[in-house]
This record gives sequence, structure tokens and C-alpha cells, in this order.
Amino acid sequence: MKIKVAIVNYGMGNIHSVFRKLTQLGIDPVVATTTEELLPADKIILPGVGHFGKAINNLKSQGLFDALNEAVLIKKKPILGICLGMQLMAKHSQEGDQEGFGWFDSEVVKFDIQDKFKYKVPQTGWNTINFCKPSKLLVNIDDKSEFYFLHAYHFGLTKKEDILAKTFFENEFVSAVEKENIFATQFHPEKSHEAGIQMFKNFINL
Repeated sequence: MKIKVAIVNYGMGNIHSVFRKLTQLGIDPVVATTTEELLPADKIILPGVGHFGKAINNLKSQGLFDALNEAVLIKKKPILGICLGMQLMAKHSQEGDQEGFGWFDSEVVKFDIQDKFKYKVPQTGWNTINFCKPSKLLVNIDDKSEFYFLHAYHFGLTKKEDILAKTFFENEFVSAVEKENIFATQFHPEKSHEAGIQMFKNFINL
């Protein structure tokens, strides 16, 4: 039976790039804007670019906030959050002083950079990820592989066992997390060439 993958569309995502990468892998994803489109999916991708508070408001107004909680927490469907999609999984964000899903015990904080000449915020471009634990999401991807980043906020402290990868940008920050059926990356696998394609393959094959 063909796997059903839903890309959550709440008006703030890099939907087209993710859609193209999945179609390259032979997946025909559903771009879900309603509960009815989201809940039948076997796997879910939650992308996002933009303001945390606006994203939460959009998800709630479309009925997708509660639907995602049902799919992820009750039905235990695998989900992959990307960039803002990862941040939305935290308890709270400094951006907009807004509560998130709370799937991870973390607050989203803005980069506090001292050397502003060397480290420009938002972090834009390629950086390496350093693995913190084994994961099916990282199969056939080398430790210290480069991925594409574009963000000014990031996960703050979270439980050590949930941290999948870290990245250095003046200081270390959490760049990927995993807990049970929940996976998320601060970087953009859809913009990260072969390593990104492999990550999508790994997620589809979970």
C-alpha cells in the first residue's frame, strides 16, 4: 500500500521545495490545509518560515493545531518539523511571547551573539551538524554533514535525551531533536542537496 504523506500548509511554509523533494522520491504528497486532509496521512511534515506567534494563530484558525496534537500524541504518527516547524514543537517562544505545542520541554530563544562581525543573525547558509545519538533519521548520513540554515531563533535548553544533533554558531545550539515519533530539524533538508534527500528517504522509511 502506498504511503500517504501530508505537508502541513498554514500559510507560512516552504511548501513547494518540500513538495518537489518528495516527488523526486516517488511520493505524491498531500498539501494539507484542513483536518480532513491531514488526519488520513501516515506521516506528516511540518515546515515553516516566519513569525512563531502568527504561525500558531494560523494553525489554530484552520483547526490544524488540535488535529496535529491528535495525530502526533494520540495516533502516534511520525512527524518531521522543519525550521519554524521545529520551533513550534517547543513549550514557548520569545518571538511573540507565545506558547507552542509543548512536545519538547524547551523555550525558543533568539541568538545572543557577541561577535556580530563574525556571526550574522539570522544565521544564513551552510553549517555542520554534530550527531548526539544514533537515529533512523540519520541513516547513511555522515556526522558533521553540512545542511542549510536560515533562522534567528533556536531551541534553548531541552532534555539531553531528546537532542539528536547540535551545531556551532559562536556557541553550540540544538539543531535537531527526536522523541518517540517526533522528529525535527532547525536546518532545511529540502535545501541541503544529497544529505537532505537522504534525510527525507529515512523519514519516509521509518
